[in-house]
Amino acid sequence: MTESSQPGFQGKILRVDLTLGQIAEEMIDASTLRKFVGGTGLGAKILYDEVPPGVEWSDPANRLIVASGPLGGTRIMGSGTISVVTKGPMTNGATSSQANGYLGAYLRFNGYDAIVIQGAADKLVYLNLHDGLAELRDASHLKGKDTWDIQDAIAAEVGKATKQVSVFGIGPAGENMVRFAAIAGDKGHVAGHNGTGAVMGSKKLKAIVAIRGKSNVQVQQPEALAGVAERIVEAIKADPASRRFYDYGTGMIYSGAEAGGWLPVKNYTTNVFPEHESFMAVNYRSRFAIKPHPCWACQMKHLHMLTVPDGPYAGFVGEEPEYEQWAAWGSVIGNTDLNGALVLANETDRLGLENNEAGWLIGWVMDCFEKGLFTEEQTDGLKMNWGNVEATRAMLRKIANRDGFGNLLAEGVMRASQWIGGEAANLAIYTKKGNTPRGHDHRGRWFEMLDTSVSNTGTIEAGPPVKPEEIGLKEGDGFSGQQVSTLVAGTKGRMVFEDCLGVCRFCTRTELRPVVEAVNAVTGWDMNVDEAMAVGKRIVNLLRAFNIRHGVSGDGEAPSSRYGSVPSDGPAKGKNIAVEWDRMLDNYYQLMGWDRKTGKPLPDTLRRYGLKKQLEDLW
Repeated sequence: MTESSQPGFQGKILRVDLTLGQIAEEMIDASTLRKFVGGTGLGAKILYDEVPPGVEWSDPANRLIVASGPLGGTRIMGSGTISVVTKGPMTNGATSSQANGYLGAYLRFNGYDAIVIQGAADKLVYLNLHDGLAELRDASHLKGKDTWDIQDAIAAEVGKATKQVSVFGIGPAGENMVRFAAIAGDKGHVAGHNGTGAVMGSKKLKAIVAIRGKSNVQVQQPEALAGVAERIVEAIKADPASRRFYDYGTGMIYSGAEAGGWLPVKNYTTNVFPEHESFMAVNYRSRFAIKPHPCWACQMKHLHMLTVPDGPYAGFVGEEPEYEQWAAWGSVIGNTDLNGALVLANETDRLGLENNEAGWLIGWVMDCFEKGLFTEEQTDGLKMNWGNVEATRAMLRKIANRDGFGNLLAEGVMRASQWIGGEAANLAIYTKKGNTPRGHDHRGRWFEMLDTSVSNTGTIEAGPPVKPEEIGLKEGDGFSGQQVSTLVAGTKGRMVFEDCLGVCRFCTRTELRPVVEAVNAVTGWDMNVDEAMAVGKRIVNLLRAFNIRHGVSGDGEAPSSRYGSVPSDGPAKGKNIAVEWDRMLDNYYQLMGWDRKTGKPLPDTLRRYGLKKQLEDLW
């Protein structure tokens, strides 16, 4: 890459070679930024260029890329977001996972748009960014500490108040290379899909630390940015669906999920959960002592620290869970104790485990235990009955430390269930690529089951905009295979583009047009919605090409038997996606411009998005 003169970007990548203990800077050329923007896009380009086939996820030659984007550190709400891009252990393919908090902004304030980490240290270290400089520090004294404790320990070590330093690192799970280990930071923010923390652990990198720097993010049109930032906030507040998230966070969809048939209950054995109302923020907040815990530059009111006032967990302090955490540690495991769910959500983050995989894993274990397929002897004396919070807490610790039965579970739902075999294997929820869904029952949400199964990153990549008609689409019948697959293909790239920007999706929950206007105000570009969607689709095809070269084929693009089963009750009762699946894939592949037999993007598709190198590599 050559020197960048692109306004709106710091123009520099920080290169860290842990094997050699060397740190260097590299400039980013302006054409790369226009083509891939930042965040996930920049990370995907670096991953493809630098991690050839044959490099496994735990190989020192694998790259761990942490990137912000053009909106990072600006006055747009929630602009402290990072994208983490790497080759992950759950699918053995690419991943892109986002986390909010402060790191993205502080990275930019130290003069960098991204960090590219390679190699592996010979002992535990952490990377420290301060005053526009970077250094590797010994982290041996942090071994075994959880992701909250290292925040406090490092803040004290560098002599800064907690909010003046952002610490994103791994807990025991990452150190022990649990396949679904996460990278967690700023006490409650997690980039976890596809085992990012396991990759970090394989490099013996305990944390990435950024002290708030003095460098500003250059904005080409400050007044225009101020205007569009205000319009985005007002649009969010004016829309009833978005306003719920603004005031209360994603937990407010809990009852709607139950009513819609997509709240996951007891490992997909039912869709009925009468206690759903108690998990709604509007109902539970009065039970706790609460303290705001916002991300960088965010005025939304959905993150708080909660203190349990009474009961066996009295005095416990934890971050307010979002919907997927409430789902994992509430309905998925058959737990109706809100305080217990709060404890488990925070235990998961502190240990450095990815929440969704952990929830599906415990739900599967409980399902098997209740059916007599697992005994107490197998589960190391833990009674894994539905809703047993303390047994779950103990099992999570065993998983993070690869202790006893936890060592098998540390491989994740797919691999553990396949190793056990028999009837137990039929109860596990996963895609055949190896990843698990988000915290929904996708049998009532076909859009996400298809998107999760065909994803290149181990999590969803599409998603209908707030106003689908803005890009010429409509949502249609959620149980029509043809309409669902058409919508997935049509919106593919929308979320990926947002993940290039360095900003929280819920802080830009509006039409795509003002988000693009914000990018133009920062950079001076003349991008429009069509180009933004093309950027997203370019990255999707680039990640697809990476996976094809690394042996991740279309054969795994299907749900496990339990994941794709027919609901026996609830609003989606009797809906059978399996009979539609092959036709959905046929339509999706055709619309994406991919070869149905090999899964490869067709030559014309690669040419359309300017992916000449990938055309040569694949064809």
